[in-house]
Amino acid sequence: MNVILKSEIKGLGKAFEVVKVRDGYGRNWLLPQGLALAATNANLRHLEVDKKRQVSRDAKRKVEAEELAKKLGGTSVTVSVRVHEGDKLYGSVGAQEICEKLAESGIKLDKTAILLDEPIKALGVFQVAVRLHADVDAKVKVWVVKSAG
Repeated sequence: MNVILKSEIKGLGKAFEVVKVRDGYGRNWLLPQGLALAATNANLRHLEVDKKRQVSRDAKRKVEAEELAKKLGGTSVTVSVRVHEGDKLYGSVGAQEICEKLAESGIKLDKTAILLDEPIKALGVFQVAVRLHADVDAKVKVWVVKSAG
């Protein structure tokens, strides 16, 4: 059975691709879940129109992401944390805290855009990667300092 994928499915294909799947998988999972459409002539024609719309939307988002990346390039945020003896942090600094500090400076991001392998657990200056678009990444300087109290 041939189906048109509505969104990317890991191990199967990307959005708007026509892929061949087993009949049961297509009829019993992909179609009822709304993940795919049957590859009929009418749906293939709609696919072309939807694909053009998606490409133009994606190009617009990429331009916006590139502008935001330029703005983020010169941005640094300071996170004040409580520490105990030996300058060890009580907790850690994660994506949520970084997003909140960026929001205070007027930059709204989703915490999933912050790419941290693991939370920051030390004082210092860190370069944190931010994924703004599939093709656009930026770096934000994060200062982790002792809180006054």
